[in-house]
Amino acid sequence: MADKKARIAVLVSGGGTNLQAILDAERSEIIKSGKVVVVISSRPDAYALERAKAAGVPAHTVSKKEAASQEAFEEGITVLLDKYKAELIVLAGFMSILSESFTKKYERRIINVHPSLSPSFCGEGFYGLRVHKAALERGVKVTGATVHFVNEIPDGGEIIMQKAVRIRKGDTPEKLQKRVMREAEWKILPAAVEAVSEEIVSKR
Repeated sequence: MADKKARIAVLVSGGGTNLQAILDAERSEIIKSGKVVVVISSRPDAYALERAKAAGVPAHTVSKKEAASQEAFEEGITVLLDKYKAELIVLAGFMSILSESFTKKYERRIINVHPSLSPSFCGEGFYGLRVHKAALERGVKVTGATVHFVNEIPDGGEIIMQKAVRIRKGDTPEKLQKRVMREAEWKILPAAVEAVSEEIVSKR
């Protein structure tokens, strides 16, 4: 049965809360058309690597810092994607922008979750707490999360799913970040992974 599932690689750089949401969704069969076969981190100290090991998923580091160039960094990732025959790449808190040649090679096979309702508060420079800080400073009443395909434009690919989250009085960037993760990111990311995995499997 496993070979009937789309083979998923998850790219990470930090704590791995979105990776955990995917692993939990796979275990509870919210994700039933895909299987995480490898986790690749751009940083050797990312806690996400521990989460992968705890789940019995092979975990590797391709250090962005130690790579001689963007090309060398992406080549290191590509070698692992080929080794594990990855069909879908999920960016889960992956803090590196990928080149046009990389994203074109895996067209409609890379997805990312962004902590706002695109096209608001997205693009280069908008990541992590910066996104929530910008939303609060702008005074918007609703924010949320977006899962989209990845192309050469940061946060510019086709939208797959979005979920709105209301901003509350007294919200801080930290409070808002936690609520957007809980109410939006951890719900739509696994749902989008399942939808894209199902599509991949159906086209084989």
